[in-house]
Amino acid sequence: MKKYPKVFIVILNYNGKDVIKKCLTSLFKIDYPNLEVVFVDNNSIDGSLELAKSNFSKANFIRNEENLGYASGNNIGIRFSLERMAEYVLVLNNDTEVEKDFLTKLIEVMEEDQKIGIASPVIMDANTKQIWFSGGRIDWLRMKTLHLQGARTEAYFESDFITGCSMLVRAEVFRKAGLFDEDFFLYWEDADFSLRSKKAGFKNIVVSASWIYHLEKSEHQKKSKIYWRVVSGRIFFQKNTPL
Repeated sequence: MKKYPKVFIVILNYNGKDVIKKCLTSLFKIDYPNLEVVFVDNNSIDGSLELAKSNFSKANFIRNEENLGYASGNNIGIRFSLERMAEYVLVLNNDTEVEKDFLTKLIEVMEEDQKIGIASPVIMDANTKQIWFSGGRIDWLRMKTLHLQGARTEAYFESDFITGCSMLVRAEVFRKAGLFDEDFFLYWEDADFSLRSKKAGFKNIVVSASWIYHLEKSEHQKKSKIYWRVVSGRIFFQKNTPL
């Protein structure tokens, strides 16, 4: 690319001491030359914020005084980024590791088509080395979202929604569709945001050549995960379906 648009990477952290060092280490090794990292901490009590500050001083740090959840916590980092003239904002989970060229490959595709609003890499399960996300489908009849997990041969392809684990968002999408809906504390806010982006005229895509790895730390809190999936799912379908 002749031009490297300004990218801000927002990492939302809550008690991620066991994963955050690997995540940030991989981020600061990527080959994209025009980026900043915004580390938003949701009032962690495990020392993860202090660990990040002591090892990755180049990042921007924001500490919230309580656990605001996914949507509100990320929105703080997104607003910070947009105020500093971000052209793209990458929302990335703290329990991920990234390939060195994953961001460059995402930007290359998005710069070719201004109608692409949100892009995702192919996301691998770090434990099984199998595909965890290669597109998503909303099953309106059964009221659920499905992660597609097959390999695709196209350079990129469209998706009903992009998972909040890793979504690269064009700044214009936030201006036209808004930020994450803060009615969602955890889960479903990514599907809702993806849907609003599509309604605003943008495409959601997955880029086959861009890869990252996901530890899926949330699997360690099964009860909480099930609770918020049900609560947030109800909010999503009440908001987005006529019946």
